[in-house]
Amino acid sequence: MARIITVYNTERDALTRPRDMAHIRWLKISEALARQGHVVDMASAELRLRVTGTPVPMGANLRRVPLTRVRWEDYDVVKTLFHQGFETLTRLGGDAHPFIVAKLGSVVAPEDREGIYFYGPARDHMFAVQRAIHHRARYITLLSPPARTLWEETIGTHSGFLLVPGAVDDEIPPPGRDPYPAHDGLRVVFSGNLYDVQDEATRVLSSKLNALGALLAPHGRLYVVGPGDTSRLDRRVVTHLGSVAYRDSWDYLHHAHVGIVVSAGAFMHNNESTKIYHYLRAGLPMVSEAGFPNDHVVHESGLGVVAPNGDMPAMAAAIVQASRHPWDRDGAVRYIRQHHTWDVRAATYRQMLARHFPA
Repeated sequence: MARIITVYNTERDALTRPRDMAHIRWLKISEALARQGHVVDMASAELRLRVTGTPVPMGANLRRVPLTRVRWEDYDVVKTLFHQGFETLTRLGGDAHPFIVAKLGSVVAPEDREGIYFYGPARDHMFAVQRAIHHRARYITLLSPPARTLWEETIGTHSGFLLVPGAVDDEIPPPGRDPYPAHDGLRVVFSGNLYDVQDEATRVLSSKLNALGALLAPHGRLYVVGPGDTSRLDRRVVTHLGSVAYRDSWDYLHHAHVGIVVSAGAFMHNNESTKIYHYLRAGLPMVSEAGFPNDHVVHESGLGVVAPNGDMPAMAAAIVQASRHPWDRDGAVRYIRQHHTWDVRAATYRQMLARHFPA
């Protein structure tokens, strides 16, 4: 078994009540590695750790430790999450570690490309981080085959590619209180981020949500739950219910009628939607705009529809129809628990780590 430290960014209190999906993934994959028997520390920048330097136990084999006091050489494996995680490691002098596992979400090209919603200097910076990862990391974890193809085309082949898509909890909280305001009719929820760092993408997403809100108004209400830039949402037809802690977010899925996913463009080149796993795990019928690498999960679950990309009237009609269809919700939940949980994903790391760090 290995001694592992996981690293993301320097936001304070990101792990005490996680709200952003990136922080949630950081926590969940760390928990899954700990359940395998590895000793896992999460390098956190919360104020309490900065002041006291005292590790905080989080469960069997799992702790939060102060980021600025980490001795990288004490660990067998350093696992970074997203571009920021590798940048954090580099900034703190840990990028010379001999066993870095670098996980990325979106992979960008050296120039603007269709389906990748980072542009100009921001994209240039991300690509430079990818090149550094290529030379420093023992393993590179990507979400989808198109991400690996793009990497090989623009940076080169690497001996340590791993494919680890997004996932969801095996066990989730049971339904609690109804968190929605009193309103008759259909409840449609978009649960997720409207990213501040992708202005053009957020503009498109907001426009589509506004269009759907207007089309669904005769039937009910569209709700948005999550962090990010919500300034472009039309409050006349879309209700933003704020950002909530991960555990509390399940009630917004339990008490909705349909969950939705919209795309920032004609397709997503290599970044999937983790909303899909969460809606389906909650047994919530869903309608997803076509174009995500994990569209197949909607079809395979039998609990949703993939609507034509860019056709908001067709998507609105599909949402209304989905709210009335007699779905096999239990079958979809079983499918997700069998194929798309964090423990299923962490099995890829189990196999790799067993080769290098036998019990």
